Amino acid sequence: MNTENQNTIFPKGEKTSPDYFTGTAWLNILVPEDETETYAIGNVVFEAGCRNNWHTHPKGQILLVTDGKGFYQEKGKAARPLAKGDVVVIPSNIIHWHGAAKDSSFTHIVITNNSAEGPVKWLSPVTDEEYLNFQS
Repeated sequence: MNTENQNTIFPKGEKTSPDYFTGTAWLNILVPEDETETYAIGNVVFEAGCRNNWHTHPKGQILLVTDGKGFYQEKGKAARPLAKGDVVVIPSNIIHWHGAAKDSSFTHIVITNNSAEGPVKWLSPVTDEEYLNFQS
């Protein structure tokens, strides 16, 4: 699926770092930090097959899926398929990843809680074996 054909709400933004993503994704920071320095909000667009590395959020994160098909997986658990309208509440310090299905682009809004340790701790990439293991 071509991301240009999506029913986009926000512009794509800037390409994300290949250090933290396998494939191409774009991040548009919608709210860099609220006035209380409690949270930030961004829109992330993943091309088909793109996923981020395993990572944690010291104070959690919320995903609001707005388009496409994707997955969310916590370490040691089965991957959860995601589609437009799904919401994922990610607890603090849970190792996880999220990204697009192999045959669809995927877009979600992220609401990330800020902490003294920063918003995210990046870990190792999700291997092709891990990523393809549950997709038929």
